[in-house]
Amino acid sequence: MKRFLTIIFVALATFFLMTGCDNSPSGKTYLVATDATLVPMSFMSAGNDITGFEPDLIRAVAKEAGIDIHIINVEWAGLFGGLITRKFDMVISSVTVLEERKERMAFGEPYLKSGLALVVRKNQEGINSFADAKKNNFLIGAQIGTTAYFFLEKDPGVRKKGYQMYGHAVADLINGEIDAVLGESTGTLFYKNQNKPLFEKIKMVGEIMTNEHYAIVFHKEDTELLEKINSALQKILKDGTLARLHKKWDLGMSAQVPE
Repeated sequence: MKRFLTIIFVALATFFLMTGCDNSPSGKTYLVATDATLVPMSFMSAGNDITGFEPDLIRAVAKEAGIDIHIINVEWAGLFGGLITRKFDMVISSVTVLEERKERMAFGEPYLKSGLALVVRKNQEGINSFADAKKNNFLIGAQIGTTAYFFLEKDPGVRKKGYQMYGHAVADLINGEIDAVLGESTGTLFYKNQNKPLFEKIKMVGEIMTNEHYAIVFHKEDTELLEKINSALQKILKDGTLARLHKKWDLGMSAQVPE
């Protein structure tokens, strides 16, 4: 009888403990996915930790919101599908807010303003804009699934080549396999900040071509989480935290803090 009562007590205690965890926001750890391949936005440190502007940002937002998070590294191609199927709760990975993406996912308030920029070899002459590159029948590389690749797809007069990673396109550019690379203006910061010898081999030409905004992405039904993150983001925007992170990672004018 004593053994039976003990079993009942343990079962009840376990039930109430599990119930308490399910109902308590502080008992949940939210998974945040990022494609950690672009310095200084999101990348793997020498110690194999996920670091950069965006990981720092989401950690600051989570702290302000009073929630626990765990950041995981996911290839770009798997970010949106994983979010939709609830493999993780949020995505922060220089994701541009697009109307077609809003049909499948929900976006928070923008945390950064950026745009597309064209990169060519340093010794390239006579090319001062995307129009010049197109006129000269340049083969232009871009990362598949990004706004840069979408931009090229919409122009049938452009020769294009898709890549899984922005860095691979730049490597082919330097080696003469392609003539230019189109990508987010923040992409050039990888080479400017972390690989100066390589950066000396390329240059950005013309003006930033588009006006885009990056935002944290959520499952469409997670409105409560979205509102909580938005509120926390507004607070760190007002108290200067976002601006300090922008300065810490040397993002420059090519990626401005939202006004």
